Amino acid sequence: MTPAFPRSLPSAELIEALLRATLAPRRLEVIDESAAHAGHAGASPSGRGTHFRVRIAADRLDGLSRVAAHRVVYDALRPAFDAGLHALALEIERQPAHAA
Repeated sequence: MTPAFPRSLPSAELIEALLRATLAPRRLEVIDESAAHAGHAGASPSGRGTHFRVRIAADRLDGLSRVAAHRVVYDALRPAFDAGLHALALEIERQPAHAA
């Protein structure tokens, strides 16, 4: 059975806007990898809007555990998940700790 998809799946632009508004990242890259997942569970027949990779560095994520940082990003992207985002690969760059 093919899953039903919303008329407007999330875009890299939507994901970028949500993260910029919520986390004000120092660095942000959003890559739509949906086409590489064609035919997989949760993939859109259009080949876009379901699988993304996010590379991010933000002050808000520095000092958090990996799980806590992922939760912050997932919370920021709730509207995208609600719109059909199926899979998210996160690469979080943390600011190195400074020696006292």
